This record gives sequence, C-alpha cells and structure tokens, in this order.
Amino acid sequence: MTVPHIPDTQRRARLYWRHGFTATDPVAAATDLITLHATDAATVHLSVAARIPDAPLLDNALYEQRTLLRMLGMRRTMYVVPTPTAPVVHAAASLTIAAEQRRLLIKHLGGDATFLTEVETATYDALVARGGAATAAQLAADEPRLRTVLHFPQGNQYITSRVLLLLAAQGRIIRGRPSGTWTSTQYTWHTHTNWTPTYDTLDPATARTELARQWLARYGPGTINDLKWWTGWTMTHTRAAVAALDTTTVTLDNGDTGIVLADDTDPVPEPDRWVALLPALDPTMMGWTSRDFYLGPHAPALFDRTGNPGPTIWINGRVVGGWAQTPTGHIATELLESVDATGVRETADRLTNWIGDIRVTPKFRTPLERRLTETVAPRG
Repeated sequence: MTVPHIPDTQRRARLYWRHGFTATDPVAAATDLITLHATDAATVHLSVAARIPDAPLLDNALYEQRTLLRMLGMRRTMYVVPTPTAPVVHAAASLTIAAEQRRLLIKHLGGDATFLTEVETATYDALVARGGAATAAQLAADEPRLRTVLHFPQGNQYITSRVLLLLAAQGRIIRGRPSGTWTSTQYTWHTHTNWTPTYDTLDPATARTELARQWLARYGPGTINDLKWWTGWTMTHTRAAVAALDTTTVTLDNGDTGIVLADDTDPVPEPDRWVALLPALDPTMMGWTSRDFYLGPHAPALFDRTGNPGPTIWINGRVVGGWAQTPTGHIATELLESVDATGVRETADRLTNWIGDIRVTPKFRTPLERRLTETVAPRG
C-alpha cells in the first residue's frame, strides 16, 4: 500500500484554513488554534488581531462572558483556552505540572510538605473570605506565610507566586482581569467556583488522547516528536495518546514520516494570497519543533538564544521577515528574502492603528526585533 505524501505547499495551505485566519470572532480563532499562547500577555490579543483585523480586545470573552480562560498548560506555559477545552488541558497537562511543581516547592522548603499544605489551605480560605476575588498582595497580607523567602544564587524569592501557581494548576483558582492595560500580568485571583463552573473530571489518558486528536486536526501532519514537544508529555504518554486514535502515516518533503488523522489525507484548496503579521510566541509559530516547511533559514534573526520566536511576517504560509513596534508606536517591518511585498505595509499600518497608544515589547527579544526598534522609520 502506498504511503500518502503531504507536500509543504499543502501543509502551508492547511495553516490558512485551520489556524484561525478564516475565523470571524475571537473565540472561534482561539478554538481553531486549540489555545492562544499567553506567556507574554500581549501575544493573546495580537494573535487574534492578526487573524481578525477589526477584532476587539478579548476582555469580553475573558472577563465578562468567560468563554476563554487563562491557565497553565502544556510545557508549563501560560495559555488562554476556550472554556470547553479547559478540562482537556487541565487533565492532560495542568495536573501533572501541579504535582511536579509541588514536589519542587516542597524541596525548596526543606521538605516541609505539611507547611505547604497549610499555606495552600489558608490562602484558598483567605480568597474565599474576600468574596472569591483578591490580588496576590491582598492574599499575602491575609496569609503572612506567603511571604516566606526562598534563597537562590540568583536572588531571593517569596513563595507567593508559586503557591498561587499551584492552586491554579490544581484547578482551584483562576486568573481574572489584570490591572492596567492588556499587556499587564498583575491579575486578580478568583476561586474557580466564583469565576466559572469547575472542570469536569477527566481521566488523564483520555484527555491526552483528545488533546492529541485536536492537535492532529489543526496542526497535522506532524511528527511524533512535534506532538511530544508541543504537549510536553513523555514519549510514552505521547505514543499512547496517538495509538488510541485512528491515524495514518504520511511522508513529508523533508524526508520525515508524519502522522495525520485517518480521514485527513485529502488535499485542501490553495487559498488566495494572504499576509499576516504574527506576534512573538504566536501559536502557529509554536506548533511544531520541525519548522522548516514554513520558517526556512530565518531562525537566527527571528529567535532568541533560548529558542523563543519573535514577531514574524508571513506570506502564503511562509515566514519571510519580521516586525517590531518602534518607540513612536509605528510598526516597522523587514523582509529577509526577495518576495512580492504587496500587502505587508498595509497590514503593518492596520496593526499600528489597532494597537494605538499601547507600547508592546516582546518578553523575549530577538536580533531582528531589537534592530528594528533602533529606528522610527519603517523598513521593508
């Protein structure tokens, strides 16, 4: 039997149809991507704005309708997740992270598990006593043991943020609205029951299978190593999740063997020409560890030293350059190869207007992004 082949042109066409570029509202875009990457608070909003140019801020979905939740997930990374997907991410990733981080914090506390349990309980009770909503500073005032100091070579650290991280990863508390603008990470904390109905209890293996299915539906074809990296699972868990699905092996242009869902081998239509300015850590950029089919030779300019991607320019599913917001608020662009730049400047100007008076500096600075911020005038 002939093994199906999915060329890079088809992989890039799938990006357009499956990564939110045809979505008409922010929640649909987030659902298409499975999750929105939120390590950098600005990325969440910029990822949606790149796909829906007239999209409003996500505040309504996040804090009023609460159809999106901010939570710790795969690879101990912060995400904004559609509410129906939250139980899957919680069981497939967050609970394991909570257990690992709790063991680590107990180690840093000199092995005193009882102390940590008491502080967790007291912190949650303090949050309940405040009506189910409080800042980290308010909780630390109510529970002074949150100001316990850990001593590290790189500096001292209160346990406040780590205890709150644990309670959130356990599914007991939720990050609510931040203070300041949409680039802020100073969140108000809420009890989960005060914010939204608690997660359904899912079996972790079942949740991992469902998350693998969603990844293959949106990011396939990919390799088993791509899925392992994206989820942060062990190889044993990754293989088991895939084995529980009906999948097909395919060949890829780079010689790798990929996998897709069994009913997903047919070609998709080639979209019309499209241009996008995606932010640092955008989900599309972060979908695979093998990025040659869309990134080409541009990693040195567009990634920092630890492997985090910065803002990128995409044309027809390929990364062809990068962008940055200058100190004046202008979006400057730079192409890294000779391509038809039609639409790039218009897209950049539209993003300039959308961001307005906010200034966005990526959490992880890349060589090209740093270079572009040195001048006010646009390049590219």
